[in-house]
Amino acid sequence: MKMIRFCQITVLGVVTLTAAPMESARAETLYFGIVPQQAASRLAKMWVPVMQELSAQTGLDIRFATMKDIPTFEQCLAQGAYDIAYMNPYHYTVFSKKSGYRAFAHQSEKKLKGLIVVKKGSEVTSLAGLDKQKVAFPSPAAFGASVLPRAEMKAEGLKIEPVYVKSHDSVYKSVLAGHFVAGGGVQRTFNNIPQTMRDQLQVIYTTGAYTPHAFAVNGAMSGERLRKIQNAMMNISQHKPDLMKSIGMKGLVTTDDANWDDVRKLGLSQAETEIVQQGTVKCRFD
Repeated sequence: MKMIRFCQITVLGVVTLTAAPMESARAETLYFGIVPQQAASRLAKMWVPVMQELSAQTGLDIRFATMKDIPTFEQCLAQGAYDIAYMNPYHYTVFSKKSGYRAFAHQSEKKLKGLIVVKKGSEVTSLAGLDKQKVAFPSPAAFGASVLPRAEMKAEGLKIEPVYVKSHDSVYKSVLAGHFVAGGGVQRTFNNIPQTMRDQLQVIYTTGAYTPHAFAVNGAMSGERLRKIQNAMMNISQHKPDLMKSIGMKGLVTTDDANWDDVRKLGLSQAETEIVQQGTVKCRFD
């Protein structure tokens, strides 16, 4: 039976546990960066078991990593800090070009759509009711939860005041608390909040559909190692449904760079998304 060692790491004050096969204790550590759509503690609970299984199947020392918010995560992508990363579609179109990330998989049977939610019982029942209102979003460049709904509201001639609250969880909580009349999210993170929260929120709008978040590797990774990671992820997808359920997915499919051309065709500018493409934040611990 393969023995597992547990490793504690700290990422911007967040302590998580991950695991790697004992025989790789002296191997190079690979950091798997997860876009911080939700609280770091929630992400760790969801993703660390997947990293444990990925480490066990590949024999590599793969560790969970995230950041305090999406803009700092963007700085880490800009630096190429992650060996493997799960990033939103717009992030991928930017950082595949800037930092050389290469997509190898995305969620199966799913297109990414943005949502606008309100508190149940709200007088606002459509986008028109949001004109001249403050609306909560995770960050400027959160593709499904912010970029798409803001673009579609702009196309409708609506003038809103966006307020960025760092994560999807914070959006849902702030709407429930009455700080904002509405907020942006995506179906996966909406499904992952506690049922008691979902029961108090109502989706009033859904955006158009696009290729979902990318699983990608750093451009410096060898083809052999990429194939090993991709094969293990596909194996988890096919044979470990409980692990996939823990991250809010039914499965994965292999993919390549061209699948995100639908996002590229939007022609979004840095000014429109306010995406962070540089920075000096410390992204990893060696």
